Amino acid sequence: MKIHNFYAGPCILPQEAIDETISALKDFAGTGISLASVSHRSKEFDAVMLEAETLFKELLDIPEGYRVIFLGGGASLQFAMVPFNLMNKKAVYLNTGVWAGKALKEATLFGEVVEIANAPAGDFSQIPTNFTIPTDADYMHITTNNTIYGTEIHRDIDCPIPLVADMSSDILSRPVDVKKYVLIYGGAQKNLAPAGVTFVIVKEAAMGKVNHKIPTMLNYLTHTKEGSMFNTPPVIPVYTALQTLKWIKKEGGVKEMYRRNLEKATLLYNEIDRNKLFKATIQGEDRSLMNICFVMNEEFVSLEKEFLKFVEERGMIGLKGHRNVGGFRASTYNALPKESVQALVDVMQEFEKMKA
Repeated sequence: MKIHNFYAGPCILPQEAIDETISALKDFAGTGISLASVSHRSKEFDAVMLEAETLFKELLDIPEGYRVIFLGGGASLQFAMVPFNLMNKKAVYLNTGVWAGKALKEATLFGEVVEIANAPAGDFSQIPTNFTIPTDADYMHITTNNTIYGTEIHRDIDCPIPLVADMSSDILSRPVDVKKYVLIYGGAQKNLAPAGVTFVIVKEAAMGKVNHKIPTMLNYLTHTKEGSMFNTPPVIPVYTALQTLKWIKKEGGVKEMYRRNLEKATLLYNEIDRNKLFKATIQGEDRSLMNICFVMNEEFVSLEKEFLKFVEERGMIGLKGHRNVGGFRASTYNALPKESVQALVDVMQEFEKMKA
């Protein structure tokens, strides 16, 4: 039975990237030793790191004056590194969900934080609009995709102050105008690699501007100067990330990923909106292309567990919604084929015929 992987993270990865990593774990680059045992200072792994940065820049059309670095600690460490490196006095945070809220909370340790959010508090059913950005702040922080509630910022916003984005769960899923940002970061386990590596795209001119000292390991300058090699990097996830980047390029690049993601999301949202049993939790243009959240219609709520069992018996895993919201969540990242979404649609229609 074919398994259809809808987990939100760690997520589905291209089979080619997995196979190449397995092969390298046995014999890395013809060295006769495992990727798990190779020195990160070897010329073979140095070539991996260089190619990963180069390919990242190519796929996102990153302009001159930016660096791509690979770090540990996940996006959660970046919640502290961003204000440590960029905040002198004040920052603006767009609060669109749990992870945006965690980033905001961490930033309050470093200075004044202006929160932009929907009212009432905790309503994450849409992206805030019609807000004013204080021009005296050091930067504005956004989280472009909300994995838990299923909203997404689909366009690069025009911001009068330096813009920072957590793109953990939608990086490389759509074209991005990188020059509108001074920093983009994300944990790789949502759309790029196994957990353990974090990517950071940082504008060189934005570093070294704060008027306080930064611990060595938390300073972006440390890692850009050393090419992500100041300390031992997460070797295996970086290698898998490179294989994923190669796969994206071979498949047609970020524009092709975006076309496929639109197609997959449209297919599933159309079925949710049509099906008598289900309803989407997010309406309108803020619906995420990466994490499609839905629930049972009120009169069918008692069927939730039965439906989850029904889909699991047919090879579909990871569809249970986040514990904060319940219901269902289909994560449709780059590597998830349209065939898996179609299979889910078919099962939803089958279940509707049985129960509606």
